[in-house]
Amino acid sequence: MSTENSLFTILMVDDDPDDRLLFKEACEEVRLRNPLEFLENGEQLVDYLKRQGAYAHLKGEPFPGIILLDLNMPLKDGREALEEVKADPELRHIPIIVLTTSKSEDDILSSYGLGASSYIVKPISLDRLMRVVNSIGKYWVQIVEMPDAEGAKVDEEEID
Repeated sequence: MSTENSLFTILMVDDDPDDRLLFKEACEEVRLRNPLEFLENGEQLVDYLKRQGAYAHLKGEPFPGIILLDLNMPLKDGREALEEVKADPELRHIPIIVLTTSKSEDDILSSYGLGASSYIVKPISLDRLMRVVNSIGKYWVQIVEMPDAEGAKVDEEEID
């Protein structure tokens, strides 16, 4: 299991470059030291996690500790990507926090139904986003026990 001081990677998947920049600035402001990586759509997310296509060179590298996922993106939206990731035994352990502009009850229910760990409506100001990032950091980095990337892989024979 990870410790309070683990600096696992936080992966944000969002097609809006302004939102990605704002998130990075908020992390810097609240001194969240975890490495950040950014992708732009659900198709990239699935390829990144499955270490295929443009991300094949990452085979053997640890998975991100948490994923922040927007719902409304091109190519493969967040809902489709969430469903695909949570259906994969090697990936389903990764906590996925939906971070989106949608306040739709249908989106909230379907996200949790597909396996989202949390659902957060994206704040529009840096100040509010800093509060959200600070809360994410306190909960997911300092409080929660996370599985090691290698220890989380499931042996199909153990599931019987």
